[in-house]
Amino acid sequence: MIRLELVTLGGVKVSDEVYEIILPTRDGIIGVLPGHMPLVSVAENGVISVRRTANDPDELMEHFAVSGGVIEVDNNILRILVDEADAADDINEAEAQAAYERAQKLKSEAKDQVSLDQAQSLIDRQAVRLQVAGLRRRKRNR
Repeated sequence: MIRLELVTLGGVKVSDEVYEIILPTRDGIIGVLPGHMPLVSVAENGVISVRRTANDPDELMEHFAVSGGVIEVDNNILRILVDEADAADDINEAEAQAAYERAQKLKSEAKDQVSLDQAQSLIDRQAVRLQVAGLRRRKRNR
């Protein structure tokens, strides 16, 4: 097992023993299993998926929408420090969709590069939240 510590600016989201974590980095999606080599990397906006035990099927994986941060793997401990992390069950899909549409409107109305970059950041965050909400919906429909 590997110790997963998912920490946000708001506090600890997860601190538990798990079997596998799949997460987005600048170099692409990686999987972390027990015995993983030491690693420090940048976490990208995206989905973190957690398999609690080796026998858990994909349908039982937990998913989190995260926004940028840092990951460290050392001695069977994976620390993920991110700005925000939303568990699938905490995401209201309708609210995320409305926020996504508002962010797209902000982008279309942006008058300068700073406003454009801020709007794109909001779009990216809500797109990940919608992706995680969709994973939860598919899981429930099985």
